[in-house]
Amino acid sequence: MDNIEEEIAAQNGNLEESSSAKDGSICGYESLHHLLSVNLKPHLYKEVSRLLIGLNCGKPLELIALPESAKALSSKHDFDLQAFSFDADKELVREPRVVRVGLIQNSVALPTTAPLLDQKRAIFQKLKPIIDSAGASGVNILCLQEAWMMPFAFCTREKRWCEFAEPVDGESTHFLQEYARKYNMVIINPILERDVNHGETLWNTAIVIGNRGNIIGKHRKNHIPRVGDFNESTYYMEGNTGHPVFETAYGKIAVNICYGRHHPLNWLAFGLNGAEIVFNPSATVGELSEPMWPIEARNAAIANSYFVGSINRVGTETFPNPFTSGDGKPQHADFGHFYGSSHFSAPDASCTPSLSRYKDGLLISDMDLNLCRQLKDKWGFRMTARYELYADMLARYLKPDFEPQVISDPLLHKKSL
Repeated sequence: MDNIEEEIAAQNGNLEESSSAKDGSICGYESLHHLLSVNLKPHLYKEVSRLLIGLNCGKPLELIALPESAKALSSKHDFDLQAFSFDADKELVREPRVVRVGLIQNSVALPTTAPLLDQKRAIFQKLKPIIDSAGASGVNILCLQEAWMMPFAFCTREKRWCEFAEPVDGESTHFLQEYARKYNMVIINPILERDVNHGETLWNTAIVIGNRGNIIGKHRKNHIPRVGDFNESTYYMEGNTGHPVFETAYGKIAVNICYGRHHPLNWLAFGLNGAEIVFNPSATVGELSEPMWPIEARNAAIANSYFVGSINRVGTETFPNPFTSGDGKPQHADFGHFYGSSHFSAPDASCTPSLSRYKDGLLISDMDLNLCRQLKDKWGFRMTARYELYADMLARYLKPDFEPQVISDPLLHKKSL
């Protein structure tokens, strides 16, 4: 009897796990933080949160009270809405430099079998209330997810998806420029770019729109993945824009697009150029990267003394034709589940809880940019770095006759008597 009950329990557990995997939740909860907050006693959750998301200036992050109009949009259109505040210590000389920043994560709006323009414009319509909520909340800088205006079709290797590409001043930019002017908001617009002046080449590009609706500049993705289903080099290659930092009305910002987060020197370069906030618009799935997701951006924020905003899309996007990726897996028609979980990280090692793992969402944070210099002064990472040693090592590594600096134990290969 016990064995039968155990078998039924195991089957129920498998069903629950399967259901959770299918809807994108974690055992029915929107996020890890939601699961912990519901199931732990308050004093235990407080201590676990201290260890998981840290303390900002010695205390837990404070919630931000948002206007009712923003919350009403969240309720009406069923998107996750969360808001937190990062403080800095008061200074004697500088006034606080508080900027309100927003991240948007979303799923596609129509099946990938729908006409391409219908798909794109349905996403526009889906994002309107979320952007309006950001505007009503007084967001100064808003960043969207990687290639937000299309399904992330780069797994398929089919060239029909190239039709989503648009020039820097194309439809998506025009759409967001109106909101930038309306809400006096800087907006980062990550798109699939078609470079009409250079052979109509495609790039994975983030366009920075100023708070007056002007185009400040663009950055193209530095690192292109060739792992699993991420067959992106079928469509575009490594970017050619370096590591630009954009000086806006609200601070100096940079964009480290998706796969660039796996490269510490990529993060470093944005910091050396003076970034105060680095955005990481992404599209990544649970099986591949989820254990890395809460670590890499947070580590970058600590090591480089700046804020990081991490954005990931949500949902499972199914494509008309099954594909394989040379990894031994049977053919399939989707990437897997894009797990959302967008969050902010601060230079003092604190971070926000994540947005939902399966719902559209808007995450808002007030951040005092004075914290960047304060952490540089505290830890001295810039002062104690040995850039001349790293530069010499890299210069030698790039030469064809490079030999690693390995000192072998002289007894390692000596025969014993």
